[in-house]
Amino acid sequence: MQTFPIALVTGGSRGLGRSTVEALARRGVSSILTYNSNRDAADEVVARVRQAGVRAVALQLDTGDTGAFPGFADQVRRVLGEWAAERFNFLVNMAGTSHSGLLEEVKEEDFDAAYRVHLKGPFFLTQALLPLIADGGRIVNISSGLTRIIYPGRIAYGSMKGAVEVMTRYMAKELGPRRIAVNTVAPGAIQTDFSGGAVRDNPEVARHIAEATALGRPGLPEDIGPMIASLLSEDNRWVNAQRIEVSGGQAI
Repeated sequence: MQTFPIALVTGGSRGLGRSTVEALARRGVSSILTYNSNRDAADEVVARVRQAGVRAVALQLDTGDTGAFPGFADQVRRVLGEWAAERFNFLVNMAGTSHSGLLEEVKEEDFDAAYRVHLKGPFFLTQALLPLIADGGRIVNISSGLTRIIYPGRIAYGSMKGAVEVMTRYMAKELGPRRIAVNTVAPGAIQTDFSGGAVRDNPEVARHIAEATALGRPGLPEDIGPMIASLLSEDNRWVNAQRIEVSGGQAI
């Protein structure tokens, strides 16, 4: 019988997903993490988590390919069986891609790609995994500060994330009878390789973000992962259907 908590974190091989997996490990939570193409990075995260004394496994998944979800759910079921578990406790829909372009520039294929990864993917992946999520569990969907802070050129990405926030509230309502809490975490500008490393590698962008942020600097992955791990803990069991921005007070 399962005696330990288990999380499934999409995009857990890098950036905010990796920070989340490692923060959960420090709290004794085992993880099934997904990666898209970089197996080496995923294996590195798995090794670090196992060093913390908890279980971890990496599975390949393209979250924009809904046709792969039934087979992925079967893989998750097999992993749970190997761990003598029937259900996992926490789902973090983290995986994502960046997209930039003004209204008059966005191509239909790019818009559709953003939709598949950021909205359609989390919707149908959650649907496919619902039978494997424990009653009383938690789901975290990842949005963005860009649903509140409007930067020209982020219209497609920000629109998808706005839809994620509405989807989260519907999920919370519909999954309430199973006591599954669903929340949105909306990071501000973070220094990762996202958007080609714009915040991390461009000093001018980093300076602009620092000046626009009450706490005086851009965010780091370590500012986000532990927050998500805390949100998934029993201490926050009564937080539900909320959008929680984690931006250090950007653009307030």
